[in-house]
Amino acid sequence: MSRASRIAGRLLLAGAGAVAAQATLRALLASPAAKPLDRVNHRGRTVSLAAGPAVAVAAAGAAAVGAPTLPVAAAALAAGLGSGAVGLYDDVVGNRPDQKTAKGFRGHLSALKQGKVTSGLVKIGGIGAAGLIASALLGGGRHRTAAGRAAHVLLGAGVIAGSANLLNLLDLRPGRALKAALLTGAPLMGGAAGGLAAGPVGAAGVLLADDLDERVMLGDAGANALGALLGLAVAARSGPVSRGVILAGLAGLTLASEKVSFTKVIERTPVLRELDALGRRPAGAVTPPEPATVEDHSTGLAGELPGELPLAPGAGS
Repeated sequence: MSRASRIAGRLLLAGAGAVAAQATLRALLASPAAKPLDRVNHRGRTVSLAAGPAVAVAAAGAAAVGAPTLPVAAAALAAGLGSGAVGLYDDVVGNRPDQKTAKGFRGHLSALKQGKVTSGLVKIGGIGAAGLIASALLGGGRHRTAAGRAAHVLLGAGVIAGSANLLNLLDLRPGRALKAALLTGAPLMGGAAGGLAAGPVGAAGVLLADDLDERVMLGDAGANALGALLGLAVAARSGPVSRGVILAGLAGLTLASEKVSFTKVIERTPVLRELDALGRRPAGAVTPPEPATVEDHSTGLAGELPGELPLAPGAGS
């Protein structure tokens, strides 16, 4: 395949992801399922979590179409739909009063010690399982030993699950997670496995304006699905050493988020601050609160930080 043909193909995949995400979002907003997905964000605006399942379905489907082989297509569906499904479960069930007390990985483990299985813990386990299945479908690489193949698969699972979690941790302000997905996904569109990233990039791009305008938010469903698919695209082009280095970086950022507020770091860094605010409603554009309580139920592996609350589920808006 020529370079021009490959570029054209990737652009078509990105367009297909965009069309599918927009159509799925419109269908969800027009359905009876839309009302339970309404939330009130940190500025008192009613936003919809419908963008989450919309981007999960569209991005996973487009990634599967762009996959180089059938097993890799199955891996895309496992990563995107699996992570999106458990994220949606957490978005909905985690909104219940009895589920809101557990925050972060430590909070979910503490609840488990008391005999309570939280929606966040279900999500963590589900994303791990989806990452493991997807990585196994990618294959064990060219390792001759069973131990080498197993290590390769486990490292890939860590990259997929870690990427899903990290993107969700960034979903704390309107447009932030989608911008991160676009900046990460665009360079991944090249190469033999680039078709895995093209559809997710298109799906993320088409929803950015609505997210920035605080009409929709990704929630856990959308952020986890997009992150998992981008992690899959990274794993598909990486050997064991690269996977190990990337996983170490993801783990380091996740641990850092327990101690350091990403939002505060962004606000103190001029370039990041300007990029983060690009296209967002001005800080003074506050609308009167609606008759509902502001909710927070982001349940990534890392705990929530005082400087980043109160925010709605997924914290995307």
